[in-house]
Amino acid sequence: MPSKCAICCEIMIAVLLPPLGVCLRHGCCTVEFLICLILTILGYIPGIIYALYAIVFVDRDQYFDEYRRPLYSQQY
Repeated sequence: MPSKCAICCEIMIAVLLPPLGVCLRHGCCTVEFLICLILTILGYIPGIIYALYAIVFVDRDQYFDEYRRPLYSQQY
């Protein structure tokens, strides 16, 4: 879990350059980064909105938990 100072710095970076803020939080080869990059190319404001959402609300650690995986990664 990142500190509140790290989240605040990522938010400030995301307002200036949205894909960079998402890259710092989730990595450069993730779906969140690619979506943010595409939205930023299409329009700066949608890129900022998605970057703020990805930084504040999306928690990647929950998907790697053994008991709380998304439905598409379960093996039948």
